[in-house]
Amino acid sequence: MKTLFRDVRLLDPVSGRDSPGSLLVVEGRIAALDPAEAPSDAAVIAGNGLCLCPGLIDLRVGLREPGEEHKESLATLAARAAAGGVTTLVALPDTTPPLDQPALVEFVSRRAASFGFVTVLPMGAATKGCAGQELAEMGLLREAGAVAFSDGRRAIADARTMRLALAYAATFGAMVVQHPEEPSLTAGAVATEGLLASSLGLPASPAAAEAILVARDIRLAELTGGHVHFSPVSTGEALSLIRAAKARGVRVTCDTAPPYFDLNETAIGEWRTYARLSPPLRSEADRLAVLAALADGTIDAIVSDHQPQDTDAKRLPFALAEPGGVGVETLLAVTLTAVHNGSLSLLDAIALLTSRPAALLGIDAGRLAPGAPADLCLFDLDRAWQIRADDLIGPSRNTPFDGRAVQGRVVGTWKGGVRVFG
Repeated sequence: MKTLFRDVRLLDPVSGRDSPGSLLVVEGRIAALDPAEAPSDAAVIAGNGLCLCPGLIDLRVGLREPGEEHKESLATLAARAAAGGVTTLVALPDTTPPLDQPALVEFVSRRAASFGFVTVLPMGAATKGCAGQELAEMGLLREAGAVAFSDGRRAIADARTMRLALAYAATFGAMVVQHPEEPSLTAGAVATEGLLASSLGLPASPAAAEAILVARDIRLAELTGGHVHFSPVSTGEALSLIRAAKARGVRVTCDTAPPYFDLNETAIGEWRTYARLSPPLRSEADRLAVLAALADGTIDAIVSDHQPQDTDAKRLPFALAEPGGVGVETLLAVTLTAVHNGSLSLLDAIALLTSRPAALLGIDAGRLAPGAPADLCLFDLDRAWQIRADDLIGPSRNTPFDGRAVQGRVVGTWKGGVRVFG
């Protein structure tokens, strides 16, 4: 249970360190950085200049267990996470049945822990059945381990219900995670309004549907003192509202996912259902606005928004296909595209995947420091490879990045000092 990482590039966003060094792990925790001498019985990992950072923390992952194990089990999700350098993930509550009962929240945590690859922190349903009508028993869900409250991929449409959810969650110090699409404007839509959607004959909704709901819920957060977190944000207009609200002290945070800063609506191509996402892919102007918001700190985290769908759910006409893409395995690689093209510094990118999500959750993770958990990700910043759907783990391989050339690959993952990948 002693491991010395030698000759690695240590990346710690909390301290701002980006320099060569070594790291010693003893009994599942980081014992020292750059130790003068290491125990003689320590296993040695020769880094050869590879990057070592905290294990990634993914704030938005869609589960398929319980209820849809044919799309993905917790076992395959754990394996995906390990391959992607993810050591902690936050699970959405809109499973089948939804996580609106304490026993279900506890089941997910215990079941994931049995694999030992990843810590799964469940969100609790904000409303019963994630139906948006009656509040769930937030207090009991919190006691069972819920780290936040949400209705998952459904927006909480009713303003009074959202107000009550924010006020009630605030008494536990928890955030309410809102899917930022105004439902009455987006019902039945599969693309963003504009020339492309019109030319493809796709039902579409205005990009402003995101900002409309964001503006309402920012006001409700001001009214209640609650913490609203928008996930994922995809438009410049919504980000401008969030930026201004933060400046005046509103308890508002947000995240985005790689498709919204690496792809635009043209990725739909000729009705390419792997690119059928929710929110839908946006214009190039919105993509650039998301990149700018990552760089200036408006966006608090990058998430995978992992949504596995089986072949039957995707091999349909575009308007009938289920939305969503898998993303846990490719989260780091696609994020690093923004580093290689100069949009983000390497430490800022790693912070958005580690220390900043940890701060939002208030958990002991996301840092390289003596005493911190030895949840670690070793990656080659310069290794070039191509994302291929057929090479991904699990029964669902619906990635919008199929065929995308990327640079940067995970070569090892450690959970509590134990190597789980590589």
